[in-house]
Amino acid sequence: MPSMQSTPDRRATTQDWLGLVVLAFAVLLIAVDGTVLDLALPFISADLAPTSNQLLWIIDVYSFVLAGLLITMGTLGDRIGRRRLLLIGAAGFGIASIIAAFSVSPEMLIAARILQGVSGATLMPATLGLIRTIFTDSRQRIMAIGIWGAMAGGGAAAGPLVGGWLLEHFWWGSVFLINIPVMLVLIALGPLVIPESKDPNPGKFDLVSSALSLAALVPLVFAIKETATHGFDTVNAVAAAVGIAAGIAFVRRQRTLESPMIDLGLFAKPAFSTAVFTNFLSVFALAGVLFFGAQYLQLVLGNSPLQAGLLLLPGTVSSIVTSLIAAYLVRIWSPGTVLGAGLAVAAVGAALLIGLRADGGPGLFIAGFVLVGAGAGTALTLTSDLVVSAVEPERAGAASAVSETAYELGIALGVAILGTVVMSYFRRGLDVSGLDPVQALSAQETLGGSVAVARTLPARTAELLSESADAAFISGMHVASVATAVVMAATSIAVFVKLRGTTTDA
Repeated sequence: MPSMQSTPDRRATTQDWLGLVVLAFAVLLIAVDGTVLDLALPFISADLAPTSNQLLWIIDVYSFVLAGLLITMGTLGDRIGRRRLLLIGAAGFGIASIIAAFSVSPEMLIAARILQGVSGATLMPATLGLIRTIFTDSRQRIMAIGIWGAMAGGGAAAGPLVGGWLLEHFWWGSVFLINIPVMLVLIALGPLVIPESKDPNPGKFDLVSSALSLAALVPLVFAIKETATHGFDTVNAVAAAVGIAAGIAFVRRQRTLESPMIDLGLFAKPAFSTAVFTNFLSVFALAGVLFFGAQYLQLVLGNSPLQAGLLLLPGTVSSIVTSLIAAYLVRIWSPGTVLGAGLAVAAVGAALLIGLRADGGPGLFIAGFVLVGAGAGTALTLTSDLVVSAVEPERAGAASAVSETAYELGIALGVAILGTVVMSYFRRGLDVSGLDPVQALSAQETLGGSVAVARTLPARTAELLSESADAAFISGMHVASVATAVVMAATSIAVFVKLRGTTTDA
């Protein structure tokens, strides 16, 4: 099949829409894989007996590698062909999934997760970059991106539900084997329904820039995640400093290269820079609300993990639906108006969470999360379209990688910053009187730790600890909700101003 280069706007064919179906299922699977592992961790711990550090690496190394390689892989796809890179990534992801499923040691599983991260970094920017080149008509492109975003949101929601069902019927490795059929379909049908696209004059691939982007993002994501989990310490400070230094060196190098990995001039375009920043902040809000919301539903209200997953479902469905609706609404109003309104809705949703109580039901949280999800879904579709529309189709992979990197950093920082706010109020408000030093330390570690300690205490002491833990955690949630509402409201205003007059035309 011939390569698809920059072409005049044309209506998509049936083959193009079939290609979107294949791409969308690849995105769905990657999103499922990002959340399906959580439920399997107790089974993995029982079978492979990893140390606490090994368990953390099993969880986190995928996102470290994925974030670090997105820019490199996006640029590489522009050079060697996005479809080619997509198929290579699909094969690698399938192989890594088989290795993970049949791992016999923690080290083997960590290695498989690294390979999954490398492969995942090829898939996400390649899928969005291909959509940019396949759908040259602006209305069809934004609808295709809406479907792409809906599948990403749907996969994240489906992960815990799919994982729960598999773990009830099969062994823990089955959560990885579900990747294989979809990857086989992608490899078989991809060459038939997805056209190749790449930059015909890509320039030289700069290995130094690739190494600097990896050295910037991996330590930064590591420092953010570790700080959120264990607090800020010397190791995290050093990692953050290394990441920032490498990031500065990366930016300086891009300014001197004839063919930079990222065209920094794109950030001078209001549509591009506003879209990237908005994507980051909307995911920041969603990730933070999910972080403390899941704990609230389980540990404060007493729901099981499956029940909590079902209670979170309306918010995720809201994100999926608004991903699609946003693509239609920009036919009536400007992208800035639709995006700004979506963020304002998210701000209202975050503000609703200020009313959460320990003795309340889940209704108020569901309502707030539905509104936050609606804003995030709107943002994912419109910011992704604005990012790829700001560049020529030949450079769509590199632009997509910038958007995906902002997304990954938004998740990490949302959990880290909002999680830190919640936990600081939790630790300050927790009543540990009557506990010995070891019990007090465990109770102050997390809300789950305080629940575990309470189970070992006499009834009255346990009751006092639990009541103070719930009250302190909810106080932290209220402060984090206010911060999220303010951030979303401010971003909404900035979008209305910065994107005034912006259209969806390429």
